[in-house]
Amino acid sequence: MPKTPPPADNAELQPLPDFLEGALDIVTIGVNPSIASARAGFYYANPRNRFWPALNASTLVDEELAPGIDSIARLAGRHGIGFTDIVKRPTPMEKDLPVAELRAGAEILRDKLLAVRPAILWFNGKTPHDRLMRLLGLEKAAGWGEQPQRWEGMRCFVAPNPSPANAAFSLDELVGWYDRLAALRAALRDGSTA
Repeated sequence: MPKTPPPADNAELQPLPDFLEGALDIVTIGVNPSIASARAGFYYANPRNRFWPALNASTLVDEELAPGIDSIARLAGRHGIGFTDIVKRPTPMEKDLPVAELRAGAEILRDKLLAVRPAILWFNGKTPHDRLMRLLGLEKAAGWGEQPQRWEGMRCFVAPNPSPANAAFSLDELVGWYDRLAALRAALRDGSTA
């Protein structure tokens, strides 16, 4: 039986909900949801995306989490890791977003982050970091890891994108960056970093 082609217009797809409730240490920020994530209803839903394997192999969590909405809610509730995007509208590619929509999304996101005030803003890839910082009038990423500039007192941490399209970084390298993020969170919790 032939497969039904995906609809040409993705307008019927619902945006992914924010997970910004509770005491959050870390909020991961994407540019906007992928079509696969919007269809599945949770972040990093593409089965080839390495977010979940890297997360589970890292010290950011102390339990195995299966990809899904329940695990996203558990990350926010038990592990203090929230999720949001600059723009909530799903598109096939982030380049499909007009600048005006990105600018408006950055203003909305600014208010959300100021309300929650996590210790760390986590960007999986330099693109979401650089897009948001440029829209807020700040500098691009200086490299991987913790960034020298803070935004409204919140630290920014940039890890390589776990997308299957980013084969330049191995799963072990992703795990290493997630472990560095976990170490930063631990240092902030015990007050050993200013």
